[in-house]
Amino acid sequence: MSSTRATPYVLSAPALALFGLMVLLPLGLTLLLSFQRFSHETGVQGGFTLAAYATVLGDSYYWEVFGRTGWVALLTTLICVALGAPEAYILSRMRAPWRSVFLLVILAPLLVSVVVRAFGWSLVLGPAGFVNQFFEWVGIGRQRMLYTPIAVVVALVHVMLPFMVIPVWTSLQKLDPQVENAALSLGASRFTVWRRVVLPQVTPGLLSGGLIVFALSASALAIPGLLGGRRLKMVATLIYDEYLHELNWPLGAAIALALLMVNLAVMLGTQALLEGRYRKRMGA
Repeated sequence: MSSTRATPYVLSAPALALFGLMVLLPLGLTLLLSFQRFSHETGVQGGFTLAAYATVLGDSYYWEVFGRTGWVALLTTLICVALGAPEAYILSRMRAPWRSVFLLVILAPLLVSVVVRAFGWSLVLGPAGFVNQFFEWVGIGRQRMLYTPIAVVVALVHVMLPFMVIPVWTSLQKLDPQVENAALSLGASRFTVWRRVVLPQVTPGLLSGGLIVFALSASALAIPGLLGGRRLKMVATLIYDEYLHELNWPLGAAIALALLMVNLAVMLGTQALLEGRYRKRMGA
């Protein structure tokens, strides 16, 4: 191999080494740990067993937790799409300095720790919080908001919304506003312009943002742990309990790898499906 052809590999070697050290090595160790034996008397033992995976696949409790995590992540993603896409469209049509101000407002939640935001939502949604005070004022009465899936979804939407807005906004930067005006001048309705001109352009951004939001929501720990409580289990809190409370590291590793596989399956399946339709619509 000539020095010219070897240059990209040499330049990529530090990044690949860092990736292997920080990502591949921990995943490999977690995979090996998931096959080890465990007993409450002696802890983790050497050997090879599929007991942890058999427990995850054979117990309906774990299926329930994975199902709850899936629909919470999916609902969070759909709400972020419904809110983030219009926000990104408005942002793309703004001019300076209002664009910078609006962008700062969107990105502001990322400047605050997730734990701090979770505690803030626990105060807002608590029995004496603003939401229940508003319900009492309008005559509905106090409602149990905290430690419910509603609280988890609301907080996750607040945290994940910037991850939806930015990819869609980036996609809209490639769309010339004059194309919409040309379609309108040719007699197309605004709905037709949105469906035939705008939507195909923002589909890659919606896909990227949706996959990011779903993956981050499904693996979130702080918000489900603080706003869901001990009874409302999600996969990340279940892994936390197995590692630090039960000390059953092989089972925790098996659950973590199962979550990773589910996330990968959802991301790859959704990407293949939507990208195929997008390419077909765009004539590629």
